[in-house]
Amino acid sequence: MIIQGNNPYVQPSFSMANRLMRGLWGVVWLILFRPSPRPFHAWRRLILRLFGAQLGRHVHVYPNVKIWAPWALTIGNFVGIADGVTIYNMAPISIDDHCVVSQGAHLCGGSHDIDSANFQLIAKPINLEKNVWVCAEAFIGPGVTIAEGCVLGARAVAVKSIIEPWSVWAGNPAVMKRVRKRGGGK
Repeated sequence: MIIQGNNPYVQPSFSMANRLMRGLWGVVWLILFRPSPRPFHAWRRLILRLFGAQLGRHVHVYPNVKIWAPWALTIGNFVGIADGVTIYNMAPISIDDHCVVSQGAHLCGGSHDIDSANFQLIAKPINLEKNVWVCAEAFIGPGVTIAEGCVLGARAVAVKSIIEPWSVWAGNPAVMKRVRKRGGGK
């Protein structure tokens, strides 16, 4: 998908077909997705599915969510994606059942190879397993998997996979703070 060995200063990093599809998506997002009323989740699901997103039941994607490529997005059942979230999915991003991605969070599937002469663009998938909560303004980098039941705290930065299930992470870089209690914390 990413053109290798190009000159990023004067040449595109993606094929013409990819750029045209993203252009069409941008127009549809601006005219039909973004201005839709907040409760119109079914409408936004329909638009996302028309652009290839794989969505489960009861998915709530709010109108101000920015999605780079809906065709590289998979969302499970009972998932909420809040306003202001950025899903920069140059590589596939998967969000499993019962996840919440809070306002302003950024899931970033792309970066650059800082050791290459042309800062080669690279992309790696992101995976949120079941029952994950990504809190407000948290950042998840390319290639990161967040294990089942984890909480990534507000403004936390995850650049490496979190493999300890049902744990709470905070900070930059994110560090584990504790293990979550199951069953409502009682």
